[in-house]
Amino acid sequence: MSSSTLNRGFLQTSVGKKTVIAVTGLLLLGFVVAHMLGNLQIFLGQDQINAYAKTLQDLGAILWVARISLLIAFVAHITMAIKVTLENKAARPVPYAVNKVHKASLASRIMPYTGIVILLFVIYHLMHFTFATIDPSFKTLYDSQNRHDVYNMVINGFRDPVSSVLYIIAQACLALPIGHLTHGTFSMLQTLGVNHPNIDARVKLISMSVALVIFLGNSSIPVAVLLGVIK
Repeated sequence: MSSSTLNRGFLQTSVGKKTVIAVTGLLLLGFVVAHMLGNLQIFLGQDQINAYAKTLQDLGAILWVARISLLIAFVAHITMAIKVTLENKAARPVPYAVNKVHKASLASRIMPYTGIVILLFVIYHLMHFTFATIDPSFKTLYDSQNRHDVYNMVINGFRDPVSSVLYIIAQACLALPIGHLTHGTFSMLQTLGVNHPNIDARVKLISMSVALVIFLGNSSIPVAVLLGVIK
């Protein structure tokens, strides 16, 4: 039997699907953290954030390889998550005689729904800032050094309270205690073998801490714009 056949067989199993979800989740978590750290440079001023954006653009083909890899990971993550959710529902079509839903955390129960919100937000976010289809004027913003003026693009984008509120809601779905990352990070580490009764509590604490830092870091930007801290 060829290795490709074995791989396909593995991906058909529940363990295989959950492994794909965990590995792609780890990659996406790394991107979220890196993206947040890059965006937080806006607090260092216009020159800093615009220079950072220019450095990324100058990567050329490397940047596109990273983008395509992230897209593949994102699609694989969503696809396998949907399959696992549907399989779990199909495996138990009749509810328990006694409701045991209280044994599952709120974050785990609403994972599919927070995932949908995040997916919709990613599409909106790309249309808003990356492709500038929502506000085409973003494409014409350049600073004194003829670099794309990301600094003023972000300010103009978050001056709209609706956009800022949508962004913060998406971050809550991503990273608050009931968010996707809180339960997702813990489940991901368990799937990858980082689980033991003696460390589970600490792993949960780390997962919640990482999620909270991401929520506060990402949400601080629209809040700072609305409050006039960044202007």
